[in-house]
Amino acid sequence: MLSKEDNELLSRVGPGTPAGELLRRYWYPVARVADLTEEQPTKIVRMLGEDLVLFKDKSGNVGLIQDHCAHRGASLLYGRVEERGIACAYHGWLYDTKGDCLECPAEPAGSKFHMTVKMRAYPIQAVCGLYFTYMGPLPAPALPKYDIFVRRDGRRSLQLRGIVDANYVQAMENSVDPAHLQILHQRTAARGRPITDTTRGFTDDVQSFDFYLTDYGIMKKRVYTDGTIDEHPLIFPNILRQGNGIEIRVPRDDTHMWIWELRFHPTENGEEVDPNEPPELVATEPHKDKYDVIHPDAVYTMNRVDAEDYWAWETQGALPDRSIERLASSDRGIVMFRDLLKEQIEKVQRGEDPLGVIRDPNHAMIDTNLSHSLIVEVGLFPPTPAIATKW
Repeated sequence: MLSKEDNELLSRVGPGTPAGELLRRYWYPVARVADLTEEQPTKIVRMLGEDLVLFKDKSGNVGLIQDHCAHRGASLLYGRVEERGIACAYHGWLYDTKGDCLECPAEPAGSKFHMTVKMRAYPIQAVCGLYFTYMGPLPAPALPKYDIFVRRDGRRSLQLRGIVDANYVQAMENSVDPAHLQILHQRTAARGRPITDTTRGFTDDVQSFDFYLTDYGIMKKRVYTDGTIDEHPLIFPNILRQGNGIEIRVPRDDTHMWIWELRFHPTENGEEVDPNEPPELVATEPHKDKYDVIHPDAVYTMNRVDAEDYWAWETQGALPDRSIERLASSDRGIVMFRDLLKEQIEKVQRGEDPLGVIRDPNHAMIDTNLSHSLIVEVGLFPPTPAIATKW
C-alpha cells in the first residue's frame, strides 16, 4: 500500500508537482504528423495538465504553445498561421514557435512592447510519424534512439490506441504486473486454447517471474514451464515495450491519458527501409460505449486485450486511493516501480537528471530487447517461437 501522501506525490502531473517536474524531463508524442495539414494547421493538445496548441506555420515550422493568448486569453486554436508564426485571431498578436511575440498590431509605430511578451512554448521533433515535445527545463535532452524508432530493417504502423480516463500510474503498474496476463486475458489471448479453470486461467503455465533494472527502466522476465523465456521492458517513466510494439502512455492530466502505439514489422529478408517513411495509420476501436464516461456508467467492450486492460485501469478509479489496497507477493514489480518513481523524483529535486535521460544526441541505438520479442510470440500461453504479433 501507499500512504495518501505518497500516492499524491507519485500521481499528480501538473506544473510544479513533484511527479509533474519529473515527467517533464522526458519527450512525449503529442500528435501524428498527419494531423497538421494546410487546411487544418492547428490542433488542441492537453499535456501534463497544460492546455496547448500545436501549429504549423506557412514556413513549415512546427510549434507547441500555450493555448491562451498572453493579451486577453483568447484561444490560439483559432489563430491564423502566417509565415513567421501564429497570430491570435482577436487582436493579431503574433507568436513564433519559441513563444516570442513578434508583433502587436494595435500598438504605436516603433513600439517595443511586443518584446516584453513571452508565451510558454515547447520544442517539437518529428519521429516515426509522430510529433514529440519536451516540456522541461532547457537545454532539452536527446530524444532517445530506441531500437523500434531507428531500426531500418522493417516498416512501422501507428495507432492512437485509446484515450483512457485514469491516472498514468495505473497503466505503468500494469506493465510490471505479470500475474494478470494469464487471468485477465485468458479468453482474448488464448487463441482457441480450451480454458478449464476460469479462476486460475493459464497461471500454471508460468514457472516464475522476475524483474531487474536496466539503464532505461525495468525489465520484466517471465519463465514458462516449457522453458520459454519472455523478457520485455517498462521504459521509464511511461512506456511499455512488448511484442513488436512500443506503447507510450502520455498523461494529459491527473485523470486522463493518451495511449500511442508504434509497431515494428520486419521486412522479409532484412531489406532496409528509411525509418522516416510515414507509418501506416491504424484505426482505433473504442474500449467502451461512451467516451469520457467512467465506471459504473460506462459499458466496457472486453473483447480485446487492450480493452480489458483499460477496463482494469479505469475501474480502479480515475485516481485511486492506494492506501487501502492489499498487495501480495506477485506485486513486487509494482512496488519496484513505485520505489523507482519516488527515487527519480528525488533526483530531479536535487537538480540531477533522472533515469534514462540522455544528453548526447549522437548516442547509439538503445536495445530494448526487440529482437527477442520478435522471436517469442508472447500472445500464446505458453509462447511458441514465431514472429511476434501484438496480442
